[in-house]
Amino acid sequence: MSITWFNGEPKEIVVTLTPIHLTINKPGTQFFETANQVMLGYDEKNQLLFIKPLSKNEVLRGDIPEHTRYNISINTSYGRITNKAFITKISSLFNLEFTDKGSKFRGQWISGQNMLEVSLKEVL
Repeated sequence: MSITWFNGEPKEIVVTLTPIHLTINKPGTQFFETANQVMLGYDEKNQLLFIKPLSKNEVLRGDIPEHTRYNISINTSYGRITNKAFITKISSLFNLEFTDKGSKFRGQWISGQNMLEVSLKEVL
């Protein structure tokens, strides 16, 4: 007997942006489970947003300025970063308008750089 076990396709990472926060779906939260805080960034030319998890040791080391670190809360089915100033900056830079319901964008984990890359080129 030769058994082939079914292995479903991995779910894609989706990040939802609202006027107040960024929400990472469950497949994306696995990369932030041990994060104490995060750093947020963007690439204006390539229309990309970046979220980099920071461990407790990285935060306590003291070489990353406090004003560049943001809190993340991880729940069983999502992760959330509340930062209205960052969302406002992203909205104006990329000419995007976010409703309370939110706009969804595809994300992908960049292992070599230990960060989540979110493409703002296409709303899902």
